[in-house]
Amino acid sequence: MEGVSAVPVPQPRARTADSASGAAPDSAGSRRSLAAGLLLGAAGATVVLLASGQTWAEGDAATGGGALPLSVDGQAVTGVPAALAVVGLAALVAVFAVRGAGRRIVAALLALSGLGATISAWAGGSDSTALDEEAARTTGDAAATIHAIGHTAWPYVTAAGGLLILLAGLLALRYGSRWPAMSGKYERDGTPRPGKAPRTAPDPDRPEDLWKALDRGEDPTREA
Repeated sequence: MEGVSAVPVPQPRARTADSASGAAPDSAGSRRSLAAGLLLGAAGATVVLLASGQTWAEGDAATGGGALPLSVDGQAVTGVPAALAVVGLAALVAVFAVRGAGRRIVAALLALSGLGATISAWAGGSDSTALDEEAARTTGDAAATIHAIGHTAWPYVTAAGGLLILLAGLLALRYGSRWPAMSGKYERDGTPRPGKAPRTAPDPDRPEDLWKALDRGEDPTREA
């Protein structure tokens, strides 16, 4: 018994369990980032498009008969946020149509769309140029002045929507390489595709089978 030494016994099951537990969170994290990216991108684009159509600025134009109330929406102030929201939506869909470097480029475009929409909407929150142009158009006086200018919160709601698109783009840049592509389930499924059933020899008693064999370039008289 003196020559016997204790040898540690390997525990493959414990290591297998650890590796399995390590893979599960990664897969779950990919699904969560994918769901978050889709939700943020779609919600952000929707917010930008809706908020851009709301009143951003209002005021009174001085006329000979008094004051004429005027208002302009976000599209009149700047059409950039809405245009970039459309670009962001297209990029969000395109993320799943490409892979590798193409996916990173599209993800960067998605992030830049959100950043541009945020900056342009924020800058338009204090812009009164559109009100001046509306006053000149309505009164027919290019020198018409605007009084009691007020700005609503909608430009900043639009900017918040742009931030959501930006976050979606950052998620795509960080985790997009783990996201599936549109045809991924067919390529990574691992299930063998069913092969074509072997053709049987045409039945000589059925003329239509003989004609079909001839159309395929086969010799109907050759036995299978």
